[in-house]
Amino acid sequence: MITSLQKLEKEMLSALEKAQDIHQLEEIRIKYLGRKGMLTAILKGLKNLSDEEKRVVGQLANKIRDEIERKIEKKSTGMKNSLLEKSLQENWIDLTVPGKKYNIGHIHPLSQMQEKVEHIFGQMGFAVMDGPEIESEYYNFEGLNIPEHHPARDMQDTFFIEKNRDPKFGRLVLRTHTSPVQVRTMEKYGAPLRIIVPGRVFRYEATDASHDTTFYQVEGLMIDKDISIASLKGVMNEFLSRLFDQKINLRFRPGYFPFVEPGMELDLGCLFCEGQGCRVCKHTGWMEFMGAGMVHPNVLRLGGIDPEKFQGWAFGFGLTRLTMLKFGINDIRLLTSGDLRFLEQF
Repeated sequence: MITSLQKLEKEMLSALEKAQDIHQLEEIRIKYLGRKGMLTAILKGLKNLSDEEKRVVGQLANKIRDEIERKIEKKSTGMKNSLLEKSLQENWIDLTVPGKKYNIGHIHPLSQMQEKVEHIFGQMGFAVMDGPEIESEYYNFEGLNIPEHHPARDMQDTFFIEKNRDPKFGRLVLRTHTSPVQVRTMEKYGAPLRIIVPGRVFRYEATDASHDTTFYQVEGLMIDKDISIASLKGVMNEFLSRLFDQKINLRFRPGYFPFVEPGMELDLGCLFCEGQGCRVCKHTGWMEFMGAGMVHPNVLRLGGIDPEKFQGWAFGFGLTRLTMLKFGINDIRLLTSGDLRFLEQF
């Protein structure tokens, strides 16, 4: 058995000399030293030896095992160091070089403004509502006290997408304002109400730096008992002052809108010249901001609300225009261009 062990030792050492990589070293370890390896197979014959022979053979076997394991470990470490050195040479990294800056997307300026508007009105108790962008003539016009002969119903102002007229709801159109959600909300929830409706609207008109076929609006509606224009002014003063982080001067002047009575325009003191007069405000000191007024009794009735018990006011302003004003954008077409050179500024 001693002869077999010595012969096996020479065979293992020879195999170690020829090993070229870590995988071959592992194969040698398993083949000779593993649980079913050749050394283990030889040692199974110890049971047939005398006690003295067992002691001598056992010591020799342990010596051979320890030596081979040490040589395998030494050669394995050398190979690993060699691979590491080669990897460092081939894939050298300068740890002093600043890391790569990955481009991270951010919220579109229109969405930023909408989020801020919703946050401010939300803190004042207004719910945020939504409605379909493809609307019926009824909700877009009749339900808002806009009769069939009104100019807004003309093909030159509105995108009509269906020629067939439904007996009750008329044709389908791309909504020209967010006001249809007023009627839908009144029908569903009744009074009292306190809502805003941000959303996309469409107009059939030529595009230029200040006009586009697609833009965004925010509609507001408040219905309750004993509601007056005074509360509208208070709400808008609070909203605009918080939006622009400064005190804002407001004024009302008469204006006509079919769905309110009386109707009015709300102007705010010019943010650029502080009311002194400049090119932006056309040297008036005031900037046109939105249309508003007390909800017309016909609109309340069509929404299922008794105008003898409840009153309300409504307003609508351009979210797109407000975004341009807030960020100093001089061309409305930039907001829908998808040009990253523009969008990455915000």
